[in-house]
Amino acid sequence: MRGIRKARFALDMIRVGADSAPETMMRLALVRAGLPEPTLNVVLRNRMGHPVVWPDAAYPELRIALQYDGAHHGGLEQYRRDIKRQGLTESLGWHELRVQSSDLEGDRPFIVEKVRAVLRGPNAAAINERTGS
Repeated sequence: MRGIRKARFALDMIRVGADSAPETMMRLALVRAGLPEPTLNVVLRNRMGHPVVWPDAAYPELRIALQYDGAHHGGLEQYRRDIKRQGLTESLGWHELRVQSSDLEGDRPFIVEKVRAVLRGPNAAAINERTGS
């Protein structure tokens, strides 16, 4: 049958938990670039254990949260909520990477460079120490 290999590969890449096609595109771009696959459905909790932030994808061991900001994030109120969410994420000791549609375009999506930059940044030594890299 034609296409059976592609179909099997596609089935292997399906994950439950992505809320949108762009979130899936983000995950697949990172995997294709040889980066670790981010985890879906991670919940960030405050000091009392209450859930407070739900990133679209994350690298929990690296404390990196990925948030896809679609078209509806362009409004002023949503923008304010996003900034507040980012501040809360960072107050919990996580780094939040905000991703937009242009970060997913082309043969070499910019999201790959964004993640690599965090891994090479000033906190890279601490990240690598935590992960044993």
